Amino acid sequence: MGLRASGEDYLEAILVLQKQKGVVRSVDVARHLGVSKPSVCHAVATLREGGFLLMDEDNFLHLTDAGCEVAEQVYEKHRFFTQRLIAAGVDPKTAEADACRIEHVISEESFQRLKAAVEAES
Repeated sequence: MGLRASGEDYLEAILVLQKQKGVVRSVDVARHLGVSKPSVCHAVATLREGGFLLMDEDNFLHLTDAGCEVAEQVYEKHRFFTQRLIAAGVDPKTAEADACRIEHVISEESFQRLKAAVEAES
């Protein structure tokens, strides 16, 4: 993948905001992640260079196919771990924060096996 956790967080935030609002600007991402606009500008430039993101003439952000794929994978892990932690009795705010950390460090193989195990229990 070649992306750091922060890059994955930005892609995930853009995906979530697109689902909520339809269109996304850098200021929306800054607000959503609680970071400065210059931080977002730097991340956007890096993600554009990596081929994960496009910016149109109106400064709206759009995920490329590669960016969307990464964002969807990270978001799926985030939702999975948040739900599992809440179901186990973890406070929702703590579950969100922990899921955000777990989603970046778990291997794809381990995640798929955990997901399959949970689905088999259902």
